[in-house]
Amino acid sequence: MAEYDLTSKLGRYFDRHLVFPLLEFLTERNIFDEKDILQAKYDLLQHTTMVDFQLDIHNKLHPDGIEPKGLVDKREGIVARFNELSEAVQPLLDAAVTEDAARLIENQRNSDSMLALDFLHKKFNIERSMVDDLHTFARYVYDCGDYSRAAANLGLYRALVPNNDKNMMSCLWGKLASEILMQRWDEAYDDLNHLKVAIENNNSRSPIDLLHQRTWFIHWSLFVYFNHPQGRDDLVQLFLNSAASTSTNQTNIYLNTLQTTAPHLLRYLAAAVIINPRKKNDRVLKELVKIIQQESYAFRDPITEFLECLYVHFDFDNAQKKLRDCTAVLNNDFFLIGCMDEFMENARLLIFETFCRIHRCITIEMLAEKLNMSPEEAERWIVNLIRNANLDAKIDSQGGTVVMGSQVLSPYQTIIEKTKNLFTRTQSLAHNSEKKKDTNANWHNYQTQQSQPNSGAVPSNE
Repeated sequence: MAEYDLTSKLGRYFDRHLVFPLLEFLTERNIFDEKDILQAKYDLLQHTTMVDFQLDIHNKLHPDGIEPKGLVDKREGIVARFNELSEAVQPLLDAAVTEDAARLIENQRNSDSMLALDFLHKKFNIERSMVDDLHTFARYVYDCGDYSRAAANLGLYRALVPNNDKNMMSCLWGKLASEILMQRWDEAYDDLNHLKVAIENNNSRSPIDLLHQRTWFIHWSLFVYFNHPQGRDDLVQLFLNSAASTSTNQTNIYLNTLQTTAPHLLRYLAAAVIINPRKKNDRVLKELVKIIQQESYAFRDPITEFLECLYVHFDFDNAQKKLRDCTAVLNNDFFLIGCMDEFMENARLLIFETFCRIHRCITIEMLAEKLNMSPEEAERWIVNLIRNANLDAKIDSQGGTVVMGSQVLSPYQTIIEKTKNLFTRTQSLAHNSEKKKDTNANWHNYQTQQSQPNSGAVPSNE
């Protein structure tokens, strides 16, 4: 399964602390050699202040060796630096927990006001430089692995400075990482949405910088989207629902980011669409399959190939084989392992729905084979599906067949399908018509000037 492992691709866009959970997961799955994983952890720790953790891994790699003196000396320096920074911000931390200050800070937490900082300055003589020291201290304790203290300090920093503060983006990224590493998914979900707004509202960054920010955002969002109850719906909304709405200026921003810099994230988008039965519909699936075909040269795996077999080639035998491969992929993917049962259930439903659209009468044995189930299990599964989904179908137990009813689209639905993009197309035609009209008018004026011998008009090089 090493060929389907995405850790090396994902890790390029994660903070080094966020890579550790993925490496721990790989250790449990036994995909790679354990010493290679330990060495990767040790290398990641080289640029952190988590010295005790680094020494522990060093002892596992070299059980008969002695502790490196450089790490022992480094530990003493880290403790001294921690005490120095802690003393510098302690007056601010003490002032922030007083009753009046705490209430004011909580009220100003989501605003762009500096009333709380003004209050702290007047009553406790807290200078702005001490707030900057708080940001430095928060980064330092985060680097030490004290994520709870880092999250608390970064939350306080965010409440005391305006949204355009020079360290605000660093603060938002650090707060999100801290909440993820503590697995506090409600807080992480809120921080993720704050970060998204901050990225899109930052007009001072260059387009390439914004592309980098969005690339990191869609990678970090995987931690939240596959652990928060609303996450997978939001993942589909982020890439596909907004992409289908071409009437806004923000069309396809994150989908374009995925296609430009991170096509490997198609695995997670495809999985989210399959897992969410209420969110997947013909439009979303059609859009997803089109993207999978466009990016097939850059990324393919059993999950994307399963959809391609089902909706492009209508090859049910290969779709069944790919579904078996999907089991292995999901079992060895850090973000998808918890979705295994939901994925398999809804993938079988996709096979069943697609197969029923093509065939009017189907034997239960054939369906059982396509669904990789026994005939008895398949019959029970289909009965429950028909009952719960209100499908127009019936089972002939004696003949061992499923007979599908005619699925005629109502005139109302037909009109909706044919006219849903009419407004957007009309706008596009009107825009192109105006543009062509302006071009023709400019060309006519130019020709008129050229036809007048004494007009003095001199054509430009452009």
